[in-house]
Order: sequence, then structure tokens, then C-alpha cells
Amino acid sequence: MNSMNKTMLLSIWITAIALSCSDRTGKDKDSSHEIKKIDLTPPQNRAIAAFAEGCFWCSEHIFESVVGVDSVISGYAGGTVPFPTYELVNTETTGHAESILVYYDTTLISYAELTRVFFTSHDPTTPDRQGPDVGSSYRSILFYRTPSEKEIAENSLREFSSQGMFKDPIVTEIKELKEFYRAEGYHQEYIEHNPDNPYVRNVSIPRYELFKKTYKGTLK
Repeated sequence: MNSMNKTMLLSIWITAIALSCSDRTGKDKDSSHEIKKIDLTPPQNRAIAAFAEGCFWCSEHIFESVVGVDSVISGYAGGTVPFPTYELVNTETTGHAESILVYYDTTLISYAELTRVFFTSHDPTTPDRQGPDVGSSYRSILFYRTPSEKEIAENSLREFSSQGMFKDPIVTEIKELKEFYRAEGYHQEYIEHNPDNPYVRNVSIPRYELFKKTYKGTLK
């Protein structure tokens, strides 16, 4: 990541140091707490892909802004505990990371391009951390579903590692997507429904604005 973007990220993190995606009050929640296991069979003429890159509120908002992406679900993946709750994932004992499931139109965007969105929209060099959020549930993961996607993910990681975009080594995991659990209802479209939340104002939106300046693809 170049020095200007690194400085901007540092400024964002300093401003948000007292904030965390896990620091929330009951007023942010609704009565929908049911965890759902998502069928990983994509709809007709569509494909799916999953990514973990820190707080899923931010990731959902970023990926939904990209042309070719139909919708995004916030949830949990990469762990071993079935039907994990938000509170349980935050104990860092489930192996799950806050993740997003992306539904996209392959005639408009490819899995390879989505991996570029992934690397452009977060700092993949911080182990078990993204900005003010700390813990294994905030680690960086490129999920794949097929051998072809695994190869694409590995190539993308090598590409970004060799570009010198980031000062430190990339620590992103490349992991098979075996299960994806939809998070509680109040997490879905969180930024849209909670624009005045301090974390959203001080972390999510600045991260999105930085992504827009950095990403070279087409946005909605």
C-alpha cells in the first residue's frame, strides 16, 4: 500500500481507536437473531464467492458498490462450530471469521476481479486484525469453492504480493468454503440502516471512501 493510503488508514484507525465492530448497544439490535446456514448452490446464471476482511458491515457495503454484484450477505465462515452467534464468534473460539457471501453476475464481473476488490478494500498484512478490530474473527481470508478458484486466488495473492502495494507481507489465508452461516438480521445492510453509528461514521465510511480512490474497476 502506498504511503499516502497508509497514512490515511493510520488516521482512520487513530480516530476509531476506541471503536470496534463488536462494541455495540442493544438499541442497534432487532428481534431477528436466527442464524441460517446458506445453501451454497448459486442461483441460475449467477455465481457466489466469499471473503473475510474484517468487519462485515464494511465489507458488505464495499462489495455492493461494485458493478456486477447483485447482493451481499453478512455472516460467518471458516470455522468449525455450527450455527455460531455473533457473541460466540466474538469469543474467538469458533474458528469463524466475519465474512460476506457475494452473489454476482459472471457476464459483468469475474471471480478474479472480485479478488482484486478484496485486496484493494482492506489491509491484508495485519494478522488477526483489521483497523480497530482485533481477533481471529477479523482475519483476512480468500475463500474458494473449486480448484479453478483456488488457483485464481493463489495467483491474485502472488500478484498483489509482488506489486509492492503493501509494505508488509500479506497474511491472507486461502481456504475452501465449506459452510456459510448468515448472521443475525440486524447485521444485514447495517450501514444503510445505521448511518449515524459512530463506528460506521469513523471507520466504515472512511474505509469505503479510501477504497473508491484506490480501486481501478467500475463502481455503481
